[in-house]
Order: sequence, then C-alpha cells, then structure tokens
Amino acid sequence: MSAVGLIVHLGRESAAVQARELADWLQGEGHDVRVPDGDAELAGLTGLAVPETSAFAEGLDLVVTLGGDGSILRAVELIGTASTPILGVDHGQLGYLTEVQPGEAAAAVARFLVGDHSIDERMLLDVTIEPAGGERSQHFIVLNEVVVERSGEVNTIRLRVDIDGEFFTTYTADGLILATPTGSTAYAFSVRGPIIAPTHRAMLLTPVSPHMLFDRSMVFDPSTAITLAVDGHRPATVSVDGRKITDVGDGAIIRCVAARQSARLVSFGARRFHHVVKAKFGLNDR
Repeated sequence: MSAVGLIVHLGRESAAVQARELADWLQGEGHDVRVPDGDAELAGLTGLAVPETSAFAEGLDLVVTLGGDGSILRAVELIGTASTPILGVDHGQLGYLTEVQPGEAAAAVARFLVGDHSIDERMLLDVTIEPAGGERSQHFIVLNEVVVERSGEVNTIRLRVDIDGEFFTTYTADGLILATPTGSTAYAFSVRGPIIAPTHRAMLLTPVSPHMLFDRSMVFDPSTAITLAVDGHRPATVSVDGRKITDVGDGAIIRCVAARQSARLVSFGARRFHHVVKAKFGLNDR
C-alpha cells in the first residue's frame, strides 16, 4: 500500500472531477489518499482532508498535482524538506513542469506505483528573510525564485548585493530576482533573463528595470551564497514562487543558498527541454 497526496487547482472544475476519480480508484486499490483541507472542501473530498502542515507530507510516497505549474510550486511548499516525488497532471495553461495530460493521469500513477518511471532532480533555493529591528525571520524552500521589488507606493529601491560575504554592488532598480534554472522561464524570463536548462544547477540574478548602466543578468555557481539587503528608507516587497510574503524596510536581509534537497519530478522517458520550449512558444521548423 502506498500513500498518495492530491493537490487540486481550486479554479479548475476538471481538476476537482479528476481528483475524485483518482481518489476512488486509489482507495479501491488499497492505497492511502490524503488531500489538503482547502482542496478537499472544494473538490468534494472532505473525508480525505488533512491540515496543510507536516500532516500532509509525512510518509507520502507520491504527490499528484492536478493543475498547472503553480500547483507544483504549491506542492514543493507543502512537502517542505521531504523528498516526495511530484507528478504533475496538466490542468493549467502553460505547463512547463507538468508531465502528463489529464487523460494519461491514472495510467501514469499506476506506472509510478510499479516503479516504471524516472525522476528529474530540480535545484531548490533555501531562502531566509530577516526583517530589520529584531522581527522574527522566515524560512522558505523555493523552486522558481525569490523576488525583492518595490512596493506599490515607491518608484525604485536600493538593494545591496553581497556574494559569498563580499560586497558586490548596490542596485537601484524596481527589484531583483534570484532564480533557479527552473525559474529562469518564470519571472526572470519576462524581464529578458537567459533561459537555463532546468536540470542544470546554478543561481540566476536578474535586475528588474535597473536605473543604472549595469543591467545584465548574472549566473552563479550553485555553491554561492547571495545576500540581498534593503539599503534606504524606501520599502520593498519580498515574494517567493509568485506568492507575496512580506513588506520589509531599511536593513532587511534576504539570504539565499542552494537547498540541500532537490525537487523530485516524476518523468516517463526523455523529455528534452528545448523540445518543451519549442512547443510552448510555438516555434516553427523553418
């Protein structure tokens, strides 16, 4: 018997329907199924609900996400430091990270349960947010990126960057993005950062609308420790994987290193990244 967690896109009725079908099938095969309580309520699976805490991730053999890339980001957040494999079923829009289409979901889960699969290891960031003034720090495991950017009421912010404990420079910009290779096709891509193959290990630092001559992205070795510090009275907003975390002021520090663990995405056969990029952007053969 295996323990399978289901994460359901809350805005997709098709995802809720498939979650109920998968849950019935898995339970009929004798497997344990659990669903985060918010998802369970909206998907009609309240009998399988567990709190969105360690109770969800503990002892899971597989997490199946029924949604898009955002659902996979949420899975990474919920499983935390666990090494649980994630199988993405595409009920979303772009779907860089999802592996199978809805019609293939049950067969894909069955293949996983008998060991007929491979695992793509994706680098994660270990991020600590330390507000100024002795406020409590916050810690996150991040698949795509951490973003420090101006809040709505200011024009630009100043962000000091230290690399391996040494001062590099202070950016005057709308913000800075520190991304993994997986995250290079997320926010960093929209501000013309480079695309990095997602199984590579590196850290990508990209400025957002810099008000300075130096406006290039930089790619660092994964062993690098990068620190971003708010320098000045203008407040900044910190987000991780597209989710706003907090507003911070002068002296706040965001510490970033590669996480010890990786995200483990279930795969079935070769899925060459440049083929994914070509398909998602409709690149032609001429």
